[in-house]
Amino acid sequence: MILATRKSNSRDGELIVVNKSRTRGVSAKAIAPTLQRALDLWVMVEPQLRALSELHEMGAAVDSFNLQPSELLSPLPRAYQWVDGSAFLNHVILVRKARGAEPPKTLKTDPLMYQGGSDSFLAPNEPIWALSEEWGIDFESEVAVVTDDVPMGCSAEEAKGHIQLVMICNDVSLRNLIPAELEKGFGFLQSKPASAFAPFALTPDELGDSWQDARVHLPLETHLNGELFGNPDAGKEMHFSFADLIAHVAKTRTLCAGSVVGSGTVSNEDRARGSSCLAEKRMIEKIDQGETKTPFMKFGDQVRIEMKKNGVSLFGVIEQRVSKPQK
Repeated sequence: MILATRKSNSRDGELIVVNKSRTRGVSAKAIAPTLQRALDLWVMVEPQLRALSELHEMGAAVDSFNLQPSELLSPLPRAYQWVDGSAFLNHVILVRKARGAEPPKTLKTDPLMYQGGSDSFLAPNEPIWALSEEWGIDFESEVAVVTDDVPMGCSAEEAKGHIQLVMICNDVSLRNLIPAELEKGFGFLQSKPASAFAPFALTPDELGDSWQDARVHLPLETHLNGELFGNPDAGKEMHFSFADLIAHVAKTRTLCAGSVVGSGTVSNEDRARGSSCLAEKRMIEKIDQGETKTPFMKFGDQVRIEMKKNGVSLFGVIEQRVSKPQK
């Protein structure tokens, strides 16, 4: 099942069901007005949404419409919680090295995670807003999942059953603001502005055999200014699965329905696969050539992120240009 949110007169938009060709949608507001409401009542409304999806696929849904990318928001335009991991150890090692920091001793046993801002997610085609290029503007191509209600103390095995949707994400970072923030010992804040998500949220079964062990085993493609920047596999080197990440968060708290959990930047040791962020490529340049050559993003630069299977862009496209907000 494929779900999306289109613009409405509400900040949370209107929940729609999308056909498998990703060309047409139908409103699901008679079942649940928003995706958050659907997740709050998931056990009850999920069968109804599937029935609508099947009807829509047969072309029998009433008042279906052609999808317009400009009308679609992130599947959850805002969420009660956004926690992001760093499940790809190759990325952790390289980015830590870039700022002269050693990886933690628990690198392989205890996930790195932070809690980001979730009060407003960017639409898939909304600009990356920044006031200064000096901030070190960087994209981070990631996979994310959405949970239903997760109890405290949930095990990784139990957590698999709480993953209801899968998405892809651009977790924007302002690299030049990070070192000073982390030196304070209190984590990211100004260096982590709003993230964007591709327009379509998929139930895991929609991924077929590409969803295994709570991981998505497909390449995640990133293009920068029209050139392929990287297509690392999002599954095989994901050291901590989404189930592991959820269990880590749930050790001391519950997760409410609609919590979004990110994988961290997708990264592979095979350098031929490229990278999913500029910081990683810059560190590789420094290791190989003694200096960084790739700049961070400038105003007007454009990043495009998507994940394909058999030629189909599964989650739709994140396509964002760096822009300065107008005062």
